[in-house]
Amino acid sequence: MRNLIEFLKKYSYWFVFLLLEIVSLVLMFQFNNYQGSVWFTSANYISGFVYEADSKIGAFFGQGAVNEQLTERNLALEQEVAMLREQLYDEKLKNDSTLVDSVRMPVLSQYKLIPAKVISNSIDKADNFITLDKGIYDGVGPDMAVASGNGVVGVVFMASGHYSVVIPVLSTKSNISCAIQNKRYFGYLRWRGGASDVAYVDDIPRHAKFEKGDTVVTSGYSSMFPAGILVGRIIDYEDSDDGLSYKLKVRLSTDFGRLRDVCIIDDKAVREKLELLRQATDSIKPKSI
Repeated sequence: MRNLIEFLKKYSYWFVFLLLEIVSLVLMFQFNNYQGSVWFTSANYISGFVYEADSKIGAFFGQGAVNEQLTERNLALEQEVAMLREQLYDEKLKNDSTLVDSVRMPVLSQYKLIPAKVISNSIDKADNFITLDKGIYDGVGPDMAVASGNGVVGVVFMASGHYSVVIPVLSTKSNISCAIQNKRYFGYLRWRGGASDVAYVDDIPRHAKFEKGDTVVTSGYSSMFPAGILVGRIIDYEDSDDGLSYKLKVRLSTDFGRLRDVCIIDDKAVREKLELLRQATDSIKPKSI
């Protein structure tokens, strides 16, 4: 007992130092809840490594692991079909296949698809998060769109060296511009909580013509997502709260409960637009005199 007391006396300064460090870290993350909770739970190296190991074990013993090459290929084909559909919508292009081919490759070449695996996922909270096994060292950064072979997933919120955290469609903070395919009416996809396979598209104009079963895709008006990525199908609709527009109930094409393989979309044009927007925002800030 005496030896223990002597030991504590000898190294008391170190114990006090460690205690103060722990208290300061707890206070820092406690007063920065949103970023703190995301970083502390899934984006840092240790937690990410544990999640990744658990995910690999689950994938080894379970079924449903989707081949990442197929995921990437499905997404690329979906983009190609969407682009060709938009081109063929113009009557002048219907009889000019060479023009369609000349436009197709430059459009697709601006996208870099980074395959990734989901190592942590939640679907039962108001603000769900997804952790991926790719980070800054793989070319991943904030504001990059994420999709699976079945459709939209979400947007990268933050990234560390080897991992990244995604705000998915299943989050109250998600807000993605969508359109009714081939009809060019657009609104904003939002999730109200509850079922993980249903979300709503707000602000569809009253004069819009659509039917149940129509396909909803990304509009391309968002600064994150390119146009034409599948979102889901209309299963019902209702008036907005102010009665000036429609609110579409959409069955999501992505099964978030079984999500494993995704692609992060590195869009050169999006990066350029975001940087230009940041510069414009900085330029209009009031200058102190």
